[in-house]
Amino acid sequence: MTARHRRARAAPPRPLQCDALIRRFARARLLVVGDLMLDQFIWGRVERISPEAPVPVVHVTHESFHLGGAANVVHNIRSLGGQATACGVIGRDSSGQRVVHELQQIGAGTAGVVVSRGTVTVLKTRVIAHNQQVVRFDRESPNHASSAVRHVERFLREHAGDFDAVIVSDYGKGVVTAGSFAVLSAARKRHRFRLIVDPKKPNFAHYRGLTLATPNVVEAAEAAGIEIRDEAGLLAAGSRLLERWDAEALLITRGEHGMTLFTHDGLVRHFPTAARQVFDVTGAGDTVVATCALALAAGAHLDEAALLANHAAGVVIGKLGTATLSAAELRKAVSSDQ
Repeated sequence: MTARHRRARAAPPRPLQCDALIRRFARARLLVVGDLMLDQFIWGRVERISPEAPVPVVHVTHESFHLGGAANVVHNIRSLGGQATACGVIGRDSSGQRVVHELQQIGAGTAGVVVSRGTVTVLKTRVIAHNQQVVRFDRESPNHASSAVRHVERFLREHAGDFDAVIVSDYGKGVVTAGSFAVLSAARKRHRFRLIVDPKKPNFAHYRGLTLATPNVVEAAEAAGIEIRDEAGLLAAGSRLLERWDAEALLITRGEHGMTLFTHDGLVRHFPTAARQVFDVTGAGDTVVATCALALAAGAHLDEAALLANHAAGVVIGKLGTATLSAAELRKAVSSDQ
């Protein structure tokens, strides 16, 4: 550990503090800008191998659709009781219509959703048999029409300041660009909203002036240009990204090793994983960034936000498929660890 780092254990907030914080989620107004997607799950069972090729034959029992990508971040915010508006691009297709319908059904705002004739709504289809993913099919456009991205930029320019926090849910599908992030950065200079980013490689060079970034360990290593094989590599990468992204804090999610929070004043806090069992990690990063942003918008300190996010992720990876959790589930998870 370098001299500039001060390690501290994450002392959990008292239950009443946590409960009061989660109750304040209802007053938080969040904007989620990024790649809106639809997740389709085809559920079934395998009883034999195909005579045509060495692949399983899945007998389909049912299918389900869930909000995915940035739309899943919105869903997580709403499930936890916060107010959320989506901003992104969808196609003029049935998947896009379903995304808008599902967002409206959960009470999310859709004023920032741009419908583009030249775009195919991102649709990820997963085939699940006996609680195991057999295969995944992705449908998407190689890029969005420039006019659609300009509409996103205009919405951000005019409305980002209306929110307590803005989440950039970047899946590298073309909504988040150097231009759109520049618009957000300029808006943040005029307004006092918190800016939280779930990063992806295409835009590593564009992020600046962040409240918090939430990369996983692979993304952190790639963005920093430092291999993370031990604690020394983790600390070096965390320090470099805080400086490179001019961030107040960085929360690196590390799978079974939990999460590590870095703050600009040199504090490092390790949070051991809160997961009791792991069924599916689909969308866990969306839960982390949504919970962190909600907590910060509700007045939490960075370590409180990270602790709540760690518990929230521990709940959703214990569920199968693209999942969210309720405020009651989050309270229970935190109180059980007191």
